[in-house]
Amino acid sequence: MGFDPEAFAFVILAAFAIIGALGCVYARRVAHSLLSLMLTFMAVAGVMILAQAEMLAAIQILVYLGSVMLVVQFGVMLTRRQIQEGDIE
Repeated sequence: MGFDPEAFAFVILAAFAIIGALGCVYARRVAHSLLSLMLTFMAVAGVMILAQAEMLAAIQILVYLGSVMLVVQFGVMLTRRQIQEGDIE
């Protein structure tokens, strides 16, 4: 009945993954949703490290956070949206 640091780290990472997923779904702005999705991906990579799957964690970080999220972020930044009433004619 001692303190298990791996179980504690798993609970913290799982909580971050759930909070990030809920933030991704319920965020009002697309950029905030993207940041929440990035938090979720990082937490999942942390869980993979705890499961001693370091290669999968590295692939998760490189592929999803490095390329997919970058493309989505540029897509969000390049979309035209009306900031003020007189911006778009």
